[in-house]
Formats: sequence, structure tokens, C-alpha cells
Amino acid sequence: QVQLVESGGGSVQAGGSLRLSCAASGGAFTWYGAGWFRQAPGQEREFVGGISRSGGSTDYADSVKGRFTISRDNAKNTVYLQMNSLKPEDTAVYYCAATSAIGVVFTPLHYNYWGQGTQVTVSS
Repeated sequence: QVQLVESGGGSVQAGGSLRLSCAASGGAFTWYGAGWFRQAPGQEREFVGGISRSGGSTDYADSVKGRFTISRDNAKNTVYLQMNSLKPEDTAVYYCAATSAIGVVFTPLHYNYWGQGTQVTVSS
């Protein structure tokens, strides 16, 4: 059983940056790919970025490409999401998730474990 705890959310003005962290415990984190998702009020949860088990493969939603970077430190059992040039439309609850599937996984249904989420609010 893997537990995931996100941190680093907060409020920032448009154009600013935040770095989210996701700390994993309770399992061999290197056996899991990871992803970040977000959900705004009244909207479905959407894929933001994903990273493979080794960190060698990453992919992003078109809306964040060039602005967000996902990375992981398996020695620290932690996944990061660096968010730059933030926009008001990036406002959402951000969730970290872990998957036993191979490669970068885009679909929430294929993730086995989820964190509790962290709020990101971007003001104009």
C-alpha cells in the first residue's frame, strides 16, 4: 500500500511559480510511475503530467507544455511538479498519483494510489 502526500500548493499571482512535491511511503516507489492531475470546481479531473518509473520518460497536457516540468527523486521517494508562468486557468486542486502500469499513463482509471490534493490558486 502506497501513501502519497502532496505539499507546496498556495496562492500566487499570474506569471509566478510554484513547486509541488509528492512524498511516497509504504511501498517500493521505484516500481511505480507517477502523474499529476488537477480538478477545478465543476470540472472533471484532468491529466497534467506524467513520469515513468525511472524518470526517463515524461509527457504533459498541451495546456501546460513548456511551463510545467515533472521530475522525480527515487532516492527520496518524491515526485515534483515545477510550475512556471502560472495562469488563472491553472487554478485547481492538484493531485499526485502512482500507477503500476509501465510508461507514462494519461488516464486516471489506471492509477492505483492517490494523494489528498493540494490547492493552487492563481490570481490575475
